[in-house]
Amino acid sequence: MIVRRSAAVLAASAVIGAAFAPAAFAADASPSPSPALPSGLFGSTDPTYDGVWRQSLALLAQHTVGVEPAAKAVKWLTGQQCATGAFAPYRADASAKCDAKTMVDTNNTAAAVQALAALGGHDDELGKAVGWLKSVQNKDGGWGYTAGGASDANSTSVVIGALTAAGQHPGDVVKDGKSPYDALVKLSVPCDEDGGGAFAFQPDKKGKLAANADASAAGVVGSLGKGFVTTAGKASGGDTCRDADGLTPQGAAANGASYLAGSLDAKPYLLSAMPGAKDQPDYGNTADAVVALAAAGRTADTKKPLAWLEKESGAWAAKAGPAAYAQLIFAAHATGTDPRHFGGQDLVTQLGRTGPAAAAADHSDAADEKKKDDDKGLGVWWIVGVGLVAGIGIGFLLSGRNKKQQL
Repeated sequence: MIVRRSAAVLAASAVIGAAFAPAAFAADASPSPSPALPSGLFGSTDPTYDGVWRQSLALLAQHTVGVEPAAKAVKWLTGQQCATGAFAPYRADASAKCDAKTMVDTNNTAAAVQALAALGGHDDELGKAVGWLKSVQNKDGGWGYTAGGASDANSTSVVIGALTAAGQHPGDVVKDGKSPYDALVKLSVPCDEDGGGAFAFQPDKKGKLAANADASAAGVVGSLGKGFVTTAGKASGGDTCRDADGLTPQGAAANGASYLAGSLDAKPYLLSAMPGAKDQPDYGNTADAVVALAAAGRTADTKKPLAWLEKESGAWAAKAGPAAYAQLIFAAHATGTDPRHFGGQDLVTQLGRTGPAAAAADHSDAADEKKKDDDKGLGVWWIVGVGLVAGIGIGFLLSGRNKKQQL
């Protein structure tokens, strides 16, 4: 879920053109760090546009590897919830009531649900959050980044993951007779078109679907009813694209996984590029693709991109911060790889260094470290993405996913 851009103006044009969602963003530019960040927050950069997102992924990743997060880190996250149940990316004064100007969204809310559900003991928060998500479901069964926004593959998928984590059956959550699976199937590119089998983020103005790797990674996981954390699934067939007529969610997932496998065939990584620039490796989206391929039972197709991530992702994660480390941990977990020995990196310790000392961990050295990793990347993108959402009703940032991208 991640695409990197280096200028806000270019970011705006990219979001207008592709309308990526948060789980998909990650960038290499960010505003100056906030002078006084909450002590329970992961990451050291301005959390205005990605605080809840990166916090949720960090807490979920720690739980996944057997680390008990710091109580104040969990408290900070729950304190960000509005009375309606929704979450905004960041509320500097959590004691102030949310109002019409508080820009809540489905992606941060769904990410928080996945984290809190895993941690346990947050039934009230989960009930309110899931209730809000259901209240803003679109008539096609899906979700946009903001309430009322056009459904997109990334937002719909992260909400599916939240519903599953909260013990709900996504197929039973319907609006006008449509479930979120119906929305995703409609975003599957027909087999006889360019990029057939992939997922599109959203239809263009003419209703045409354009293949999108970030949306495909999210769409595969969502169509399988899974969330950020998953293990290898059962293979569902070969590379033959299933026809759009009568396409099932499982068939759409298999099509999307086949598209991702093909995209990773020539090179072991997915590409991202800002307008006018050369294509460059997209670490976050590649990590998300590994999770999607594993979830779809295509473990053999994860080997090359996973090996590439183990070798090449260190500098990117150190710069991008907690959400990036979490994405790598999710990729390692999905493939049965030890995140503490990930190409010479200890992802668990490195993630721990970006936040408050854990309550309990397998490696105590992580608890003694202060924040050292600078989580750069979502600031500018969230500003641009949220601004566009407010102005023209489009979803995303990054999303570090296209989300892109990332953190």
